[in-house]
Amino acid sequence: MSASVTVRVPAKVNVQLAVGAARPDGFHDLANVFLAVGLYDEVTVTPADGLSVTCSGPDAAQVPLDASNLAARAAAALAGRYGIAPDVRIHIAKDIPVAGGMAGGSADAAGALLACDALWSTGASREELLEICAELGSDVPFSLVGGAALGVGRGEQLTPVEVGGTFHWVFAVADGGLSTPAVYREFDRLTEGTHVPEPVVSARLLDALRTGDTGALAGVLSNDLQAPALSLRPSLAHTLAAGTVAGARAALVSGSGPTTAFLTDDEASARAIADALTASGTCRTARIASSPAPGATIQRP
Repeated sequence: MSASVTVRVPAKVNVQLAVGAARPDGFHDLANVFLAVGLYDEVTVTPADGLSVTCSGPDAAQVPLDASNLAARAAAALAGRYGIAPDVRIHIAKDIPVAGGMAGGSADAAGALLACDALWSTGASREELLEICAELGSDVPFSLVGGAALGVGRGEQLTPVEVGGTFHWVFAVADGGLSTPAVYREFDRLTEGTHVPEPVVSARLLDALRTGDTGALAGVLSNDLQAPALSLRPSLAHTLAAGTVAGARAALVSGSGPTTAFLTDDEASARAIADALTASGTCRTARIASSPAPGATIQRP
């Protein structure tokens, strides 16, 4: 058994997040187009006397270190399937914003799952790992796969999406987080008594990704959770406006927020917009990244 295994796993941005009405099980059907972006957490698992989690990096104090941590749950789920004691120390080197709508917790779960699979040499198939991911959360399968994909169902049923170029982004990190369940509850409140259409993927958006056309993508970005996120955190409107004034091609709330995402023409314009956002005082910090990015990947020494 190896001394330790480290997996690097990316953040994500939703370039389309179409949300259907609440289902009887409380979830919502989605048409969710994911892009993995080049902001990463690194998850390292090491044999230990029991299951534990540690965390370092920005906002590490906000990461739960008990059994509720998704990375710990991933290790326990894999161990349970193979009759293995989940005796590992999981260390998360955090760089993805916490509770920021960029699937940081889901990324850590996928990273821990892949790392434990390698550490324990379980021989689990890719399909089995994805099945465990789906049990852990709607965004976890994509964190394992990376690249670009359409997620349907509650987002866990993935189909790869072709991307013909590189897209450049700025992510403005807000103070504090937003609870994803709370944002969905607010979506239900705002749409109560109205007809919520079935979520359908945008053919124009898929074409913009396929051709690598930043201008075309800018015109079709959409997020049905943006209105409820803004309802719960009205100050995000000022961040969106600041990035737009600074020259972003498009601006939207990332997933359930509160991180906001700005599509730019190139890396140079991304840097300029990030500087403007930081100077605007409407966010805590701004990060630049490009997409697509690879999914969970074992880091070789």
